Amino acid sequence: MPKEIFILNQPILAVHQLNKSFGAKQVLHDVSFACQRGHVIGLVGANGAGKTTLMKAILGLTTATGQIRIDGQPTSFDHHEVLHEVGALIEYPSIYPFMSGRDHLKLFAKGPHRRQRIDRTIADLHLTKYIDRPAKGYSLGMKQKLGIALAILNDPKLVVLDEPMNGLDPQANKELRELIITKRQAGTTFLISSHILGELQRIADDLLVIDHGKIVKQTTMADLLAASSHQLILSTSDDAMARKVLTKAGYLLTEDPKPTIRVGAKTQLEPILDALSHQQITVLDIQHHDADLEDSVLKLLAQDQLQKEGQI
Repeated sequence: MPKEIFILNQPILAVHQLNKSFGAKQVLHDVSFACQRGHVIGLVGANGAGKTTLMKAILGLTTATGQIRIDGQPTSFDHHEVLHEVGALIEYPSIYPFMSGRDHLKLFAKGPHRRQRIDRTIADLHLTKYIDRPAKGYSLGMKQKLGIALAILNDPKLVVLDEPMNGLDPQANKELRELIITKRQAGTTFLISSHILGELQRIADDLLVIDHGKIVKQTTMADLLAASSHQLILSTSDDAMARKVLTKAGYLLTEDPKPTIRVGAKTQLEPILDALSHQQITVLDIQHHDADLEDSVLKLLAQDQLQKEGQI
């Protein structure tokens, strides 16, 4: 294979068998995954699952065993020269209270065209109104936006963001989402941890689901949502009898009071209505529900827990 093609197809981030322990407690277990260039990768899991520790290991902020490569180059706690190509916001942004936001950007700007990049970043994140004020007067959302600005300021190839939506109002969330999409289209890769799954669903191409320090699922957003079940929620003239009729007909029902039927995308509604009509049950209302990212992730985590307990 020609060298140029190999470089083009090379993941921007590759993690192989990463392990991390704090004393006797192991918090990362043989974590392996790769991030493709120009993708937004969502990292999701419960609190304490290992998301922040994993991000810190990637950024050389904590020791870990295993292999991490960024843009093809190995990096670790002791050797992380390649991190000049990475921007990051981990936990809370480090801000000097008596410096203005603009002074922070000046302090961290590198390379040529610094002023242009500073001005562009201020405009992209809508910081103009307060960028020249001392940061000690910033709200949580203002500080968060400044932290994101510092992460993207030097046009890094890879941006690692830990809970970037924390403290942002709906308008700021929308602006950040649009900025991430624009930068992704320009070739920037994002690894984003967030508990706001509705926002992540709108921007992520790929997903890493982590549970108790292990990657339990690596997939695309489209594939995960497509694999989730479609549901019909029926209100009838006799819900108790409707449950019996539909269960006998072989439909899988949830435990909800109303007959909620899990069906495949190609399931026909007419046989369901015929079965109920045959028993003189009138259908009063039909609602369609497709599982969202939150539903899908919770289902994965529940399955993982059952596997740990040996129940499946």
